Amino acid sequence: MTAQLLYEIVGPEYLNADVVAHFDTVQLTQLGPGRVSVSATRGSPPPSTLKVGINYLGGYRNTMTLVLTGLDIAEKAAWAEQELFDLLGGRDRFDEVDVRLLRYDRDDPPTNEQATAHLRITVKDRDPHRVGRGVLQRHDRARARRLRRLSHHHPPSAESAFGVYWPALVPAHLVTQRVTTPDGESHVVAQPPSAEGGFDRRIERASNPPDLAGAVRATVRVPLGHIAAARSGDKGGNANVGVWVKDPAAYDWLRAYLTVELFRELVPEAANLTVERYELPNLRALNFVVVGLLGAGVAASTRPDPQAKGLGEYLRSRLVDVPAGLLAAG
Repeated sequence: MTAQLLYEIVGPEYLNADVVAHFDTVQLTQLGPGRVSVSATRGSPPPSTLKVGINYLGGYRNTMTLVLTGLDIAEKAAWAEQELFDLLGGRDRFDEVDVRLLRYDRDDPPTNEQATAHLRITVKDRDPHRVGRGVLQRHDRARARRLRRLSHHHPPSAESAFGVYWPALVPAHLVTQRVTTPDGESHVVAQPPSAEGGFDRRIERASNPPDLAGAVRATVRVPLGHIAAARSGDKGGNANVGVWVKDPAAYDWLRAYLTVELFRELVPEAANLTVERYELPNLRALNFVVVGLLGAGVAASTRPDPQAKGLGEYLRSRLVDVPAGLLAAG
């Protein structure tokens, strides 16, 4: 239940067309196996706007993946990238270029597969011919002569269209809500009263966490997932990660420890992005929203995890310093 409440939200105030639900007032009580009581939830008048999801054609894309093997992976990747774009006429001929070096290799690899890394190159353009299979394959044949020690994991294919998700707000009074019953009659649903002057979200950042510095406790360096659970997802071009723990003592530690600054260290992709932090004490949870991590939304994203479904589990895998007493209690 906690995971579902934290899934793809922003702040504790969840905006609906007819009410603002305050998730930080929710009380969850385990009544038995498979039985959870949800109580005490409060609401307030909805905002004077409605959410609208707009999708439009963003252009065309193509991706090729080169396999790099053995030593000096970073140097090989830089050389291969330079050679490829020299053959393609430069990066500037495309509207957008995304290059990712995916490191699957390890030291002294016990198998050939564990000695490889993937260099994944995606090009986007409004002109489908500029990123089409024919153009890339002609250059690919030239690449094969100059980059003989590289193999393909994913060769160029036909260009594919991609969409852009644009979330927007419209005044609620411009939209007429109707319900059509099985007998074919249509009924207009009156607009509920909205909050005066719109709705102002309460953003709680990590600048004022509780000060537990005076409580000197021995710590153990373990993955965050040894003490915390997480659920992540996408909100348009943004990603959210909800993190929660089992008991109040662990929440006091989490609330003080997991600041925006530390989150950026644990999730390097967020280092230069706006990160919002919200507290939901009744759920013993924090929610982080990484603004812009997914670019123009899932259909246009070039990340290996375009919907950020695995972002929470990635965060749980990172090493942190946890008080030993909390781990023993858990």
